[in-house]
Amino acid sequence: MPQMLAVLSGTHVVLVVVVVLLLFGAQKIPELARSLGSGMSQFKKGLREGEQALLQEPLKETTPQPPE
Repeated sequence: MPQMLAVLSGTHVVLVVVVVLLLFGAQKIPELARSLGSGMSQFKKGLREGEQALLQEPLKETTPQPPE
């Protein structure tokens, strides 16, 4: 994967930016970036809450029950 990123040059990056501008428009890009950032922060918040819940929950030892 890192080798693929080494192939990208400045021209490629400019071309990608131009295509994104044409597809979404200059005014839509900040809105998309804000929603992406908001989604990422909500995801991280959920991960932290889940981690805290796992750390606070006492470990339950389960022993297999013999078949009846």
